[in-house]
Amino acid sequence: MNKSFFVSKVLTAACVTVTLANGVRASPQAISTAQIEVVESSENRTPGLEKKGPLRFGMARTSALTIRVDESTQYQTIDGFGASLTDSSAWLLDRKLTPEQRKEALEQLFDPKSGIGLSILRQPMGASDFAVNEYSYDDVAKGEKDFKLDKFSVEHDRAYIIPLLKQAMARNPNLKIIASPWSPPGWMKTSQSMIFGALLPEAYSAFANYFVKFIKAYEAEGIPIYAITMQNEPLNIPGNYPGLGMTAVEQGAFLRDHLGPALKAAGLKTKVFVFDHNWDLIEYPISVLSDAKAAAFAAGTATHCYGGVPTAQNELHERFPEKEIWMTECSGGDWQKGNLLEQQVRLIINSTRNWAQTVVLWNLALDQNHEPYLGGCTTCRGVMTVNHATSPAQVTPTVDFTALGHVSKFVKPGARRIKSNSFDQGSLEDVAFQNPDGSIVLLVLNSSGAPLPFNIAWKSEYASYKLPAGGVATFVWQAAAPK
Repeated sequence: MNKSFFVSKVLTAACVTVTLANGVRASPQAISTAQIEVVESSENRTPGLEKKGPLRFGMARTSALTIRVDESTQYQTIDGFGASLTDSSAWLLDRKLTPEQRKEALEQLFDPKSGIGLSILRQPMGASDFAVNEYSYDDVAKGEKDFKLDKFSVEHDRAYIIPLLKQAMARNPNLKIIASPWSPPGWMKTSQSMIFGALLPEAYSAFANYFVKFIKAYEAEGIPIYAITMQNEPLNIPGNYPGLGMTAVEQGAFLRDHLGPALKAAGLKTKVFVFDHNWDLIEYPISVLSDAKAAAFAAGTATHCYGGVPTAQNELHERFPEKEIWMTECSGGDWQKGNLLEQQVRLIINSTRNWAQTVVLWNLALDQNHEPYLGGCTTCRGVMTVNHATSPAQVTPTVDFTALGHVSKFVKPGARRIKSNSFDQGSLEDVAFQNPDGSIVLLVLNSSGAPLPFNIAWKSEYASYKLPAGGVATFVWQAAAPK
């Protein structure tokens, strides 16, 4: 892929004058010293993340809608944006690409300058629905048990997952890893299989130690685990890929009496997030976090997008303002119709406007047939498509790559969401952030169905822009660094 696809020369030379959206040419004396860099994308337009001419703030204001940005009001800290290096994704990148293709793909995904700088990876602990084979980190012969975890091993991951994680971290040292199991080893469950079943009461302590061993094994490989969730989608018990039923009462007891104490005894600082399921099921995390002893071990809640609406996160924040919220999974796929870029950018805007500290999509890469998978979703879309039906294979970033790039490249870990007004779906939708270095990032989506001019208001000055129908733009300008 041509690397001009990326915006590798952001924050470049200033211009002295600017033509406003209404055609008025502002004079140098009327223009602020703050230059605004602009990157724009539209559905099915190549290249995406196209750099536009810079703007400047001035006193002139058009009659169009105005988005007001105010960094004096700040909200949640942003940990980052990313996807999941599933077993399937890692296998494709490792086994279906040449070394040069793999190097370029990883640079596109993780390098903050030449790529989009993804800073979050959510790693399945063992097989998920997107894996080449079913496996856990403590597989034993049928009928055997291993409560002491003598056979625990991450050897499976050393083949291609761990090497790729190290290569990604080399390109972005700010990369944070969150880990989630789809199922404990089968011998820990009522089904005696990684499919179906619940956690056996006598296996609670072993499962807690399973997390401890995993975190330590990855740390020994030079890969720190920033956070864990106890179970992916605990209220979903799939019939053709690994899963586990875990009620809110069971999860609270597991965290309170087993996992929390085990992590503490091991001296591990890894964050624990409860739930890891859909927005329409928030009674579950409310139940877990209402147990004060369990909540003492929880940093917050992980959510998914497949049911309900992101405003459900507001209730979690209002009830538990000291607890963080992560949006940890949302896949795009063939079921989506219409402007896909608009839909994926709206997900980012609405998740972060409703307290999410991350927006994490699902597979980092899938092939031309949405594979490999064990079961479950057969039409999911990756952030990249690896088409290995050709020789050599072709690597194509998808609309998800473009949507993520509009924030991951510009909003740095540690940024804070800041105040901005939004006109909601069918007009201008937006969200704003301030980076640790003081720079301000404004993401704007035009979902009106027609080209739309608007003003950006900041510190009593204005800049004007016109965004095409369905278009997305990221605006970046420098302000004073927060004290």
